[in-house]
Amino acid sequence: MTDLLTDARARLPAMLDDAVRLIECESPSSDLDAVVRSADVVAEVLGARLGAAGLPAEPERIIVDGVTHLRWRLGGPTRVLLLGHHDTVWPHGTLATHPAVVTDGVLTGPGCYDMAIGLVQAAHAAASLVTVHGADALAGVTILVTGDEEVGSTSSRALLEDEARGADAVLVLEASGPGGALKTERKGVSLYTVTALGRAAHAGLNPERGVNAGLELAHQLPAIAAIADGSTTVTPTRGSIGTTVNTVPAQARVDVDVRATTAAEQHRVDTEIRALAPVLDGARLSIDGGVNRPPLELALADDLFSRALQLAPTAGIDDLRQCSVGGASDGNLTAGLGVPTLDGLGGVGGGAHAADEHVEVAHVPHRTALLALLVHDILASPRLSAGAQ
Repeated sequence: MTDLLTDARARLPAMLDDAVRLIECESPSSDLDAVVRSADVVAEVLGARLGAAGLPAEPERIIVDGVTHLRWRLGGPTRVLLLGHHDTVWPHGTLATHPAVVTDGVLTGPGCYDMAIGLVQAAHAAASLVTVHGADALAGVTILVTGDEEVGSTSSRALLEDEARGADAVLVLEASGPGGALKTERKGVSLYTVTALGRAAHAGLNPERGVNAGLELAHQLPAIAAIADGSTTVTPTRGSIGTTVNTVPAQARVDVDVRATTAAEQHRVDTEIRALAPVLDGARLSIDGGVNRPPLELALADDLFSRALQLAPTAGIDDLRQCSVGGASDGNLTAGLGVPTLDGLGGVGGGAHAADEHVEVAHVPHRTALLALLVHDILASPRLSAGAQ
């Protein structure tokens, strides 16, 4: 009988073909029609691989607020959730300058690393498990592919949280960290809008009658930035001031991006940002927003990473590492439920959201085998504490 790594190596040409097909269907999150087309291609490509292995080929299409999500239940209640997304950050037309090609062992194209190759690896790992271990090897596995991760999972959050709740483990097929490292910590994200409110007046005739919201906001920006502490970042980003060039601005606003490694830090920042006080007489402040995604804390990933580390040599990986990253994913949401979550199981490469986005092809069979081994190991073990709750 073949082993999982041998089977994954044999699948490599098909995996690359599948990845190219996914990449060539452009899927910017903001274009819901494009997301529908992408969902159709993902359903066809992944479904063909699952169906060939005797698994359910046709996914459930779940449409929430016009966004299409796909779910394959591969047998019984969910014990292991394989989680990914099919939307990308890339606008239409990117393929003209960044085509989906494999050159000298490198796959390129918009969304190749984040995260077409991860979706392909999930489907082939599932099919490989059936090939090697038989038809019952995936009892308890669900694949969920959402359509709005890149814009905050607004429509998919409840869906993915409901699917994860009660599972033993969530394995996230987002791109790996540097050198193929698995992501065992992700900072949580909080998003705020701080609005300074003043009083309008003619800037030439009687500016002294106004209360300049722009000046008030200028006082607030250093105070906002000073909330940062250690690894917690508090970054004023996009802003706007006033309405016309000859009017004392009655309103000025700035968006604030917060990244923190613990829920306690998110709470501290929330308390301090809401305690900001106006400086100018007659000015007021309005604070909107809050926690967007909780952190993925090491405690929720540590056991799964230990399992992966033990299995890695069988997958031909001798240097598996873990890392902490500032970016968030849907893994933050499942970890926020207390469900063991391991992220970064997708492609090895780099350039996510950048012009040099790429996947190193040589790693694809090994990552596919590692995913299959990890799924098999979890299903062969007693229920984890989170899943039993």
